[in-house]
Amino acid sequence: MVLNGAVVVTGAHGFAGRALTAHYEVAGREFRGLVRAHSGATSSRPGFVAVGDLARVDDAQLARLLEDAGAVVHLAGRAHVMRETDSDPLHAYREANVVATARLARAAAAAGVARFVFASTVKVNGEQSPPDRPFRPDDPPSPQDAYARSKREAEAALSDAVAGSATVPIVLRLPLMYGPGVKGNFLALMHAIARGRRLPVGAVTARRSLLYVGNLVHAVDAALDARVAPAGIHFVADQETPTVAELAQALGRVLDRPARIVAMPLPLLRFAATLAGRRSTFARIAFPLLVDTTSFGRATGFAPPYTLAEGLAATARWWDVSHGPAAGHGVDQLARGP
Repeated sequence: MVLNGAVVVTGAHGFAGRALTAHYEVAGREFRGLVRAHSGATSSRPGFVAVGDLARVDDAQLARLLEDAGAVVHLAGRAHVMRETDSDPLHAYREANVVATARLARAAAAAGVARFVFASTVKVNGEQSPPDRPFRPDDPPSPQDAYARSKREAEAALSDAVAGSATVPIVLRLPLMYGPGVKGNFLALMHAIARGRRLPVGAVTARRSLLYVGNLVHAVDAALDARVAPAGIHFVADQETPTVAELAQALGRVLDRPARIVAMPLPLLRFAATLAGRRSTFARIAFPLLVDTTSFGRATGFAPPYTLAEGLAATARWWDVSHGPAAGHGVDQLARGP
C-alpha cells in the first residue's frame, strides 16, 4: 500500500524521532516533524514545526497539523524517569502520555488519517517475562509503575479515540532501545566499560530483548507500507537476545575496550544492590524480559535488517565522537545506519 499524504512524526527531535526523520530526509519521504520547541537543529530545517505541549495545544491547531496527513507516528511522551522529582508522577505521565495521545488520536480520526502508529513499551506487560516463554501481544497487561500504567492507558485511549473511524491504530510495544544518541542505563554501561570498571554480571544468565533504533525505523516503515494495516498490538525487537554480560562483551569489542566481567553470585549481587538502593536495577538485569515478535512479522513481512553487532557498532561510533577521548559534536550517524 502507498499512503497518500505526509507522515506526521511527534517527538521528532527525540531519540527515536531524530532517527526516523533523518531516515525520511534521506529516503525522500514526505513528513511533518512536530517538536515541543525549536532548537538549533530544527529551527532552519523544513518540515519541522514547533507545537508546544500536545496535551494543551488547541483543537484548531491540531487539525491544521494533520491536514493532508496519511499517517501519524506518535513518539512523543514522558519517558521512564529513573530519578523521579515530580510530586505527582502519575499525573505528569498521564498528561504527557494519555491526554496528549487521546487528543492527537481524535484529531487524526477527524482528519481521516489512515494509520496511527503509537510507540508503547514492553513495561505494559510487566518487568519480567514468564520463565518459560517470551511476552506475547495477547498476554494480560501487568504494568508495575506510573510510566507503564500511563502507556497502557494511552493504548486504550487511542483505541477508543479512533473507534468507528477510518484510522487504524497500530501499537508497537518496544523493549530497551539503543543507537546513536542513546541515554540512560545503556549509555551508563558504555561509560563503565570505557573506563574499565568491573561489572559483576558474569553469573547473570537471564536474556533480554533489545531494539536498535535503526530497526525501529524500518519497523515503522513496515507498519505504514504493509498492504493491510497491522492493526492492534505488536512487539518489535532485534533478533538477538543477549544476557547483560554478553551485551557488555559485545560493547567492549566495538569500543575496543574489553569489558571486565566478574561472576558475582546472584544472592551476593542482590544484597549489594539492596545496600546501594538499586534493587530495581538488579531486577532489570537478573530476570528475563523477552518478547515475541511473530505477530508483527506475519502482518508486515518485517525482519530486522540490522544485527546486534551492527547496531552496537553504529552506537560505538557515535559514542566515540560524542563521549570518547576526541569528543566533539561529530557527524549525524542516524540516517546512515551501521
